[in-house]
Amino acid sequence: MNLQMSIASRAVLYLRVSTSRQAEVDLSIPDQRLQATAYCQRQGWQVVAEYVEPGASAMDDQRAEFQRVIERASDDDRPFDVIVVHSFSRFFRDAFGLEMYIRRLAKHGVRLVPITQELGDDPSQVMMRQVIALFDEYQSRENAKHVLRAMKENARQGFYNGSRVPLGYAVEDVEKRGHRTKKRLVVDPVEAETVRLIFKLYLEGDEGRGSLGIQEIAKTLNARGVRTRLGARFGVGPVHKILTNPIYIGEWRFNRRHAKTGREKPVTEIIAVEVAPIIERGAFEEIVQKRATASGEVQDRVDQLSRQVAATEEKLRRLYALVEDGITDLDDVLKARLTDLKADRDLARSALDRINNQSRRTLIDRSKIERFGSLMRENITAGTIPFRKAYLRSLIDAVEVDDRLIRIHGSKATLEQAVIASGEPERRVRGFVRKWRPLGESNPCFSLERAAS
Repeated sequence: MNLQMSIASRAVLYLRVSTSRQAEVDLSIPDQRLQATAYCQRQGWQVVAEYVEPGASAMDDQRAEFQRVIERASDDDRPFDVIVVHSFSRFFRDAFGLEMYIRRLAKHGVRLVPITQELGDDPSQVMMRQVIALFDEYQSRENAKHVLRAMKENARQGFYNGSRVPLGYAVEDVEKRGHRTKKRLVVDPVEAETVRLIFKLYLEGDEGRGSLGIQEIAKTLNARGVRTRLGARFGVGPVHKILTNPIYIGEWRFNRRHAKTGREKPVTEIIAVEVAPIIERGAFEEIVQKRATASGEVQDRVDQLSRQVAATEEKLRRLYALVEDGITDLDDVLKARLTDLKADRDLARSALDRINNQSRRTLIDRSKIERFGSLMRENITAGTIPFRKAYLRSLIDAVEVDDRLIRIHGSKATLEQAVIASGEPERRVRGFVRKWRPLGESNPCFSLERAAS
């Protein structure tokens, strides 16, 4: 053990298991805590805090307690010297992510110490750490592949795999196989009446009012005291999900989306499981046809694409920040990851632009373009520098400069909205400016300077 590690005196514990089911029935977290505490006592370290992550995958950094410990380690008051984990895989199961966060912690003088895989900082041991991380990542992906294969076979046999049970159904034990109990979805007669009511309100309406929209259905249910399974009031989202879920005509579809990205999987990978229906097929198909002609489906797609763009931009922002802060180098692995993220972002933006171009009917004539050009010249040549930066950032995503060309990247839909807004007689808040405040508190001295900092 080197000198730098021996003089560390303040430690925090990071304890994690992969699933909520493990957190409920497994003894892993208490055992991790016991071993880590004993290790700190042997080293003479004081345990000042612990961070427990019950039921979170370590394949990415989207973990609340993980982010808390990283943010605390980065604080200027240097609250602790080491983060103690049972093994590298408890901290991260992605080789790139592990190295990235180890470097980030090292910049703030904090070490990651796995009690079962003690390694130093000489080149051979760093290489060993990277080999261990690659093996952990491979093992995690192989385990996930085998688990998914078993779950798909379980679904093919008509059994339930443990996801959230839709309203109107309950889980029933069917048979025992070894130490596992096989289960199936069955109709819950009480909740099924709520489902039928929702479909009836959408198709036929209530008390002579004609068919109701999703928002009106939610209002009607809440006014009658009808509640969700958790006792909450109905909102637009839950009602929409019920009206579009084919399980209610007896078609439960397993493995529809990727767990991480939410993207739809190919039809060949989806497993159709037959369950007892609650709604007649004809009524459901009528709703599908009706929804296809409405703007709701388009808006759902827009929301999904917008979330995808925001998620990839956040990942890109984090990677750029790591390079800018000197925490990691722009090597071939990072370049490849940046390229993949940019491709995902650009595909989603392209789809958004197509939707906006198809749905927008506003004519952009020469006069609007000229007014926008004048307004843009005025905004980037006059006023404070923070204002100019914020204005450009609202329109432009990136500027790339090489030996021959300067490329300016941005959303066509955003630019089109800006051109249209520049020709309006009154100064309206543009829809593409996020969290704009409609009252006087949206002054440049606060929001724009902060955005530019």
